[in-house]
Amino acid sequence: MPDHPDETPRFSIGEARQLVRDLFEPKPWIYWTDFLVSVYTGTAAFVAMRLLVRFDLLHTWVWGIAALCYVISVLALYRASLFTHELTHLKQDSFRSFRLVWNLLYGIPFLVPSFLYHTHVEHHARRQYGTEHDGEYLPLAQGPRWKIAWFLAECLVVPLIAVVRFLGAPLTWVCPPLRRWVARHASSMVIDPAYVRPLPTHREIKIWRLQEVACWLMATTVAGLVLAGLLPLGLVVSAYAVSVGVMFLNAIRTLGAHHYRSGGEPITFIDQLLDSVNYPHHPWIGELWAPVGLRFHALHHLFPSMPYHNLAEAHRRLMAGLPADSLYRRVNSPGLWQTIGGLWREAGRAERRARQSAGRDVRGALGA
Repeated sequence: MPDHPDETPRFSIGEARQLVRDLFEPKPWIYWTDFLVSVYTGTAAFVAMRLLVRFDLLHTWVWGIAALCYVISVLALYRASLFTHELTHLKQDSFRSFRLVWNLLYGIPFLVPSFLYHTHVEHHARRQYGTEHDGEYLPLAQGPRWKIAWFLAECLVVPLIAVVRFLGAPLTWVCPPLRRWVARHASSMVIDPAYVRPLPTHREIKIWRLQEVACWLMATTVAGLVLAGLLPLGLVVSAYAVSVGVMFLNAIRTLGAHHYRSGGEPITFIDQLLDSVNYPHHPWIGELWAPVGLRFHALHHLFPSMPYHNLAEAHRRLMAGLPADSLYRRVNSPGLWQTIGGLWREAGRAERRARQSAGRDVRGALGA
């Protein structure tokens, strides 16, 4: 993955890299500690929520504590989930044990194995960012607004689609045409429903099959236990609610990660950087909705291979060392809601322009 975008008089990648040259080495102990604490905290909060719900719902305090446990579970498991993003940027043959454990403790149980996110590298490909080949981008700023609302509403159905996709996996093993369709259209964690994923390479197929079989076993085991009455349906509903919460948080974060002004054509790296957003302020709150370094999203696009635990220090150095007129200072937002509000207003203006243009076309046709 290239980390060498063009240099322009307004911004020097060499100058920026020199300031952070010692921050590209990942520290495994941070990854292990952060992930394990997150996943076990989320699981413990989920178990506590289930016990409280079964205990007594007649008392208001029970509802309150159960709701708090739900929030803690969502926040902690959301943080754990985002380590799949780090896995795509770590060297392919590194962190093998961590990759395995992440899949065993999170990816497989939640039916989001790491192979679904391998396409993330296309989001960082200079010639593909914001184009039809980038499944993690939509021209939301060009309207209409309902697409933003629809993007958030999809969180309600995506967990159900994942269940169907992996329960039906055996059909794809015996039907090659269906296999190819599923590989292209239902095997990626993306935001563009029209995205078509390239077919896996020979090396990728082995990873796909192993993770897919594990997810199928998980889904069929849970379904069988529920049908046999050995697992309460309420537990599955609670897991669905947590999954929706995790997805909704990630969707909100995604809306604030970029300005989404690209119309589908390739753009320069400088424009890609300016289309991305950092949130250096309010770090405690920022770590809740954009954990694992993702509140420094523009910086991440500048240096994709930098480990998440060094991004805050890298941002501090860049702000202190770059010139006062550096364009890097333009990618910093005062807050998430300001960015999303700007996106909503921009989409609204584009929607009004489209209606006005359509009205002029109709009047012109009638006049003719």
